[in-house]
Amino acid sequence: MIFLARTPQDPQIRIDEILDAAEPLFSANGYRKTTISDIAKKMGVAQGMLYYYFKSKEEILEALINRQLSFLLADVKNMACSDTIAPPRKIELMVYAMFRTAQYKDGLLLDFLHDEKHLHIKNKIFRQGTLLLKPWLRKIIEEGARKQCFHVSHPQTAMNFIMSILQCLGDALCEKIPDELMACHLQMAEALIEKALEMPARTLHLSL
Repeated sequence: MIFLARTPQDPQIRIDEILDAAEPLFSANGYRKTTISDIAKKMGVAQGMLYYYFKSKEEILEALINRQLSFLLADVKNMACSDTIAPPRKIELMVYAMFRTAQYKDGLLLDFLHDEKHLHIKNKIFRQGTLLLKPWLRKIIEEGARKQCFHVSHPQTAMNFIMSILQCLGDALCEKIPDELMACHLQMAEALIEKALEMPARTLHLSL
């Protein structure tokens, strides 16, 4: 009798299974009340299996946030490479994509990042997001300059300032400021981005 060697499971498949099990538990019960044991029970596995892939519950939620960042990056990449969307609209869509990610699962990710105990993870996530988004923002700015939608003299400087503006919006989201105050933030962001890209006033339209 011939025995075939069992093909080892791709670790990423198991990681996705853990994240898929943890996400609805975090959403329904809250991050603090959900335990590793709860996640293991939902999967029908021993707790030790989860610890093989993640050292802590915090690492699981951080992985969930990173997964949403990858979805955000895919959206921004597709939009930045589009031939049918005008560069100013691409800037607007980038901001909207950020808000969609932040509002995922009724703000599950914001609840986590709002906690001061997780400030180190918030800073890490923001740094990662900045590094991932910068090349695509640069691409949009250069396209806008070619098409004379933007009249920017220093694309790199403009990009850095706009990323700072986006981070300011991200901080405001994490602080869960009231809608009327967020509207003021967006109005200010419109004016500052228009100035950075030397666009006519009231070209951008950012809203909740």
